[in-house]
Amino acid sequence: MLGAGCAVAQTTQAGAPVPAVVVAAAEEMQLTQSARFVGRAVAVQKVDLRARVSGFVDGRGFAEGGLVAEGDVLFRIEPEEYKATLAQVEASLAAAKASETLANLELARQTELVAKGAVAQSLLDKAQAEAARASAEVRGIMAQRDVAALNLSYTEVKAPFAGRVGLSSFDVGALIGPDSGPLVTLVRTDPMTVEFPVTERDLLAYRAATGGDSLGDVGPVQLYLADGSPYALPGKVDFSDVTVDVGTDTVLIRAVFANPDGLLRDGSLVSVELTGGAPDPVLTVPQQAVQRDLTGPYVLVVDSAGVVEQRRIDLARVTAGHAVIAGGLAAGERVITEGINKARPGATVNAALAGEG
Repeated sequence: MLGAGCAVAQTTQAGAPVPAVVVAAAEEMQLTQSARFVGRAVAVQKVDLRARVSGFVDGRGFAEGGLVAEGDVLFRIEPEEYKATLAQVEASLAAAKASETLANLELARQTELVAKGAVAQSLLDKAQAEAARASAEVRGIMAQRDVAALNLSYTEVKAPFAGRVGLSSFDVGALIGPDSGPLVTLVRTDPMTVEFPVTERDLLAYRAATGGDSLGDVGPVQLYLADGSPYALPGKVDFSDVTVDVGTDTVLIRAVFANPDGLLRDGSLVSVELTGGAPDPVLTVPQQAVQRDLTGPYVLVVDSAGVVEQRRIDLARVTAGHAVIAGGLAAGERVITEGINKARPGATVNAALAGEG
């Protein structure tokens, strides 16, 4: 009878196959202090471009959602009216300069005659006033010319910096002007910043744990996208607010990331992991081994006979895919990482170490 029992070691008493699971051994690792926070991507520069003069659009130099370079003409307003105005002002300026020249010649002539006593002083005074009037008229028309030239330049709405443009409600033929509202939004996508609030309590605890005087002392910042996947490029904290939000008791922190492929978008929800300080020896298991219920975190431990035990643990933190265990587990004990839904406390399982055949 004993031999028959050994022959069916991989089946349950009812004859069903023993569940197969994957396990990993709890092991000591050298890990730095870390903390994860939720934040949002925020563009370094973001502007709504508007028209500064009125007219019909006769050209649009971008594809919606596409990249543009600094100085690219995004909208072109029909310039003919503004060119004509500028030409008219320049003609008036030429006439005013001619009058100014004549007035100065008359002033010189009257000055010479008064010096000889040939004419009365009143004629010189009149010539001086006429010369001053002519000079003032020239300056006034020059100002009008500058305004006309500026308005002509406004017929080209240019990108003030390189970035990506959004949707636009205005196409060729549309009448636009200063009251039309935003023509299109331009966002600088590289680099991209991420802003995230940190409670003052967590901030003080993190600084105490890492030994840093400021968040500028932390190492590279790891970013995780909305689907949980890690962002390939590291970031760097470049700003910590000097005030605490009294409503939430949080401090706003900002990190900057290179974004050459435009993967990060303005407003995206992300999470940020900060690391710092010297590595410490800690007991870890893969993050996916840790489960939670109403009582708290636990793992499923498999002993040498393949029997499953539910073990309550003291979870210190999760970092870089590892759960740091502060209590409840010893190094070398095996925890289930795959097939957890097939295992029950007290049941027997067929355990294979992660990475084995």
